[in-house]
Amino acid sequence: MHATSRPLPLPLSAANPFRVLWRHRNFRLFWVGQTLSLVGTWMQSMARGWLALELSDSAFLVGLVGAVGSLPILLLSLPAGVLVDRANKLRLVIGAQTLLLVEALVLFWLAASGHLTVGLLLALAVLDGLVLSVEIPARQSLMVELVGRKNLPDAIALNSSGFNLARIVGPSAAALVASRLGIAWCFGINAASFLAVLAGLLMIRLPVRQVELAHVAPLHALREGLAYVWRMPDLRTLVLLTAVYGVCGVPYLTLLPVIARDVLGAGVSGYGVLLTSIGIGGLSGALFLAGPGRRLPRGATLHAACLAFPVLLVAFSLSRGLPAATALLFLVGAAMILTNALANGLLQVLVHDSMRGRLMALYSFVVVGLSQVAGSFGAGALASAVGARWTVAGGAVIMLAFAVGIAAYRPELRRL
Repeated sequence: MHATSRPLPLPLSAANPFRVLWRHRNFRLFWVGQTLSLVGTWMQSMARGWLALELSDSAFLVGLVGAVGSLPILLLSLPAGVLVDRANKLRLVIGAQTLLLVEALVLFWLAASGHLTVGLLLALAVLDGLVLSVEIPARQSLMVELVGRKNLPDAIALNSSGFNLARIVGPSAAALVASRLGIAWCFGINAASFLAVLAGLLMIRLPVRQVELAHVAPLHALREGLAYVWRMPDLRTLVLLTAVYGVCGVPYLTLLPVIARDVLGAGVSGYGVLLTSIGIGGLSGALFLAGPGRRLPRGATLHAACLAFPVLLVAFSLSRGLPAATALLFLVGAAMILTNALANGLLQVLVHDSMRGRLMALYSFVVVGLSQVAGSFGAGALASAVGARWTVAGGAVIMLAFAVGIAAYRPELRRL
């Protein structure tokens, strides 16, 4: 089937966040498989952290297992962007998802047989990061080929809703599976979930695309991509925005267990409630953006979300009770997803197709690599000195100052 699939003959309201699924068969296949697979990914993430704690009884090693997979993304995502722009993106995603399936099977076998060690967990986390350094920019830049440039912001918003839906379902499913079948089966179910995304990807049909970078030296192509972003003021500002908000904003998730226990006096169940609230807020924000929010000007909505996110984080850092913190984290989750999805959508709408892979590689370098390696580790070190609450609040103040600066010096962004 041709990439531009016929829309299904259904009356689609402009406020319906799922209309892009009906209009584009390729995206429908991708989204359903990806969302199911993400449930398994969250199950594996929870199980891997718990096993790291059981095997090491060290909070440091638990954090290391969680963060070490981001290091290859930080180091390799930029050159991976050159590969993405040269190659067939769909084939790259299929290959990467296959490797992630194999990794999940290895984890399942090691955990079930009792041979899993902290060293093997670290090694497999690094392997996971190596694959994701290519898979993330390839998957992100594939989106435009599935839905076209016009529907791209809606598809990105709906993709964020699938991510947050999986973040709600995955940890709960992992707890149930671990208690009934054993923690190894979280890895086994994750491996099975990759079959869903691979089945969808293999049914996607796209037109043959001409690759223009085949005879360009990789290093030159990388420099060309970075220079392109730097020359484009809108792209440059949006990338800087995602960097500041990734490094200063995302670490609140890393410090959430500390705040839950030491500030709010909550146990594991309370921590789970806080995580669920963030997921529900993120899902609500993504569905709003893909539905009624699509009528709002994207630049102005991004500006409002960029202001709301840090203000809400400051309020959360000052909260003392679990009910107030839960309510605030619902709003934080919504504002965070609005900021991320809108910035991602504007980047992909503004970039030239020939540079899309390199831009998305830079995006994953910032959002996944830099925020985890620099943001989370830096926040952990700072929190040990000044406390988790003040670390979150300090990062939020930096974010707010940056957003105000953008409003003053780049007001044209609000008209995008």
